[in-house]
Amino acid sequence: MKSSLFAAALALLSHASLSHATPTYHDALAQYAVDEYQDAQIHTLANMVSFATVNTSAYKTPDNPEFIGFKHLLKMKAAQLGLDYQDLGYTVLIGMGEQQDKVTIVTHGDVQPADATKWAKSPFVLDSTSEPGKLIARGTEDDKGAIATALYAMKAIKDQGIQLDNRIELMIYLAEESDWQPLRTFMQSYQQPKYAVTIDASYPVVVAEKGWSLVAPTFSGTYQGSQMYVSELTGGAFVSQIPEDASVRVHNASAEAIATLRANAAQLSDVEVQIEELGDNEVLVRVKGTSAHSSEPESGVNAIAHLGAVFNGLELATNADGQALLFINELIGLDLYGKQFGDIAYSHDFMGPMTVAPTLIERQNDTLTLSVNLRRPEGKPESQLRTEINSALNNWQRRHQVELAAVDIEIGTPMLLDDAPHADALLNIFKHYTGDEQAEFVSIGGGTNAKLFNNAVSFGPSMPGKAYTGHSEHEFMTPEQLRLNLKMYTAMMVTLGNM
Repeated sequence: MKSSLFAAALALLSHASLSHATPTYHDALAQYAVDEYQDAQIHTLANMVSFATVNTSAYKTPDNPEFIGFKHLLKMKAAQLGLDYQDLGYTVLIGMGEQQDKVTIVTHGDVQPADATKWAKSPFVLDSTSEPGKLIARGTEDDKGAIATALYAMKAIKDQGIQLDNRIELMIYLAEESDWQPLRTFMQSYQQPKYAVTIDASYPVVVAEKGWSLVAPTFSGTYQGSQMYVSELTGGAFVSQIPEDASVRVHNASAEAIATLRANAAQLSDVEVQIEELGDNEVLVRVKGTSAHSSEPESGVNAIAHLGAVFNGLELATNADGQALLFINELIGLDLYGKQFGDIAYSHDFMGPMTVAPTLIERQNDTLTLSVNLRRPEGKPESQLRTEINSALNNWQRRHQVELAAVDIEIGTPMLLDDAPHADALLNIFKHYTGDEQAEFVSIGGGTNAKLFNNAVSFGPSMPGKAYTGHSEHEFMTPEQLRLNLKMYTAMMVTLGNM
C-alpha cells in the first residue's frame, strides 16, 4: 500500500491544511491512486461492460435482468472498497462519509444499443486486442469507464484516511439514455448537493449544454404506378446516433435516372455508396457513413443525409418513402446547421450553432417516421423556434401538395451557467494535470443530467479535440485516458470535499 514516507507526510498535514491542499499533495495522492488501482479499474470496467444495460420495452429498468446483475456488481464492488451502497430502483448511490453537506458525482449505468455486426468482438466484452492501445466496448466512454474511475478515486482517498468536510456520493442513474422522468421524480426528494459534477461529457469544464430537441414527421401513402418511386427506405439505429447505414430500393428507374444516381454518388467522397442494378428497372442504393454521437454531427458522416443527396435532381412519386427522401434532401441536405430548414438556423456566441441531423427512419405499416435530432443553444425563444419549424413544414407540404400524417416536435431547454462556485477549481485541476494552461470553459451539444441539479458542471471523461465515441459503433477508452481520469477525479474529490 502507501509508502512509509508518504504516510509520514500525511501525518504532518492537519485537517485544516487539507482545505488548501497544494498541487504537490494532490499529485502524491493522484499518483498513489494510479499506482494502486489502474489495473483494478480496467478489470472493473471489463466486468461492468459485460452487462448489456440497454433499456427495452420488455422490462421496466429495475426488473431487467441485465440491470439487476449490474447493480449486484456495483453492490459487491462498494462492499469490497468499503463504500456505502443504496439501491433506489432507477438510481444507485455509492458514497463515503456521513457529513450533512455532500458532493454528488453524477453518472449513468445504462447504455445505447450496439450493432454486434459492426464490432470485431462482442460490444459487451472489453476488447483490448483488436486495436492495441484501445479498450473497446459499449459503455467504455459513456459512462461505465467514468463509474469505475470514480469508485477507485474514492477508494484511494479512503485508503489514506483523508478527512473531508463534505460527503462524496456517486449517483448512478439507470435510464439516462431513454427516460429522465424517474430521475426527475427522484430529485424531488433528493437533497441538492453543495456541489454537483457530471462525469458524462467532456473536459476541460462544461458550463453550457444545448437543449436536446426533436422534429419527427410521419409520412404516409403508397404508389404502384409507372413513375419512378422508392420503397424499403431504411436508416439509423437510434435517435441519438449519427446513422452509419441507410438504403432504399428504386423502382421504374430509367437508364438516365440510374446514370444520375451514379453521378451524384461519385460526388460524395466521404461515404461509400453502392448502386446495385437488380433488373426490371429496379436499383438498390446503399450508403455507409460513420456513426457518432448526434450531439457532435461533425464527428460522423450521416448516411441518411447522404442517401438523400444521391437523389439530387430526380423526381420521385410522393408515397411515404418518396416524401421522406424529398424531405431529407430539401429541408436538411448535407448541411449540419438547419440552413435549408426554413428560418430555424441560428447560433450563440459561446454555445455555437444549433445542429440538425436526420438520425432514424422507422416504419409502421404504410407510414414512415423520420427522427431529426436538433441540439439547440441559447439565443432564440422556444416559441419562435417552434413557429419557424411549423412554417417550414407547412411550406414544404404546400410545395409538394402532400399532408404529413403526424408531426412530433420537442424543444429542449439549453443550460448556460455563469456562477457555478466550483467551476474554477475544476478548471485549475485540468490545467495542472494536463499542462494545458490555455484551457477554458466549454459548451457541448450533449444533454446530461446536470440540468437537474443546481449549478452542476461536467468534468470529462472525453478530452478536448478528440471525437466523442459514445453512441458510436466504435466506442472505446484508452488505458492512458483512464489513468489521467483517475488522477484528476481523485484530485477533484479531495478539492471539492474540502470546499
